[in-house]
Amino acid sequence: MNARHAYVRGRVQGVAFRYYARREARRLGVDGWVRNLADGRVEVWFEGPAAALAAFEAWLAEGPPAARVDALEVERVEPRGAGGFEVRA
Repeated sequence: MNARHAYVRGRVQGVAFRYYARREARRLGVDGWVRNLADGRVEVWFEGPAAALAAFEAWLAEGPPAARVDALEVERVEPRGAGGFEVRA
């Protein structure tokens, strides 16, 4: 099991980014969470097999149709045993 902590910057709030991210994470079998930050970025914690994380990271770099991703910062972290994928407030 692997884990990543990411920040997505651009037009990523108000475009259903979190809900599309949850759908994509569930499709790929990735666990974790996503939330909006007060500074306009989206924060994501995700865990799973390396191939699934790579696919999800690639999706984050593009985002959903109405989004515009200007930057994606990702760091490797220790897994916490997340179960499922949730949208946090």
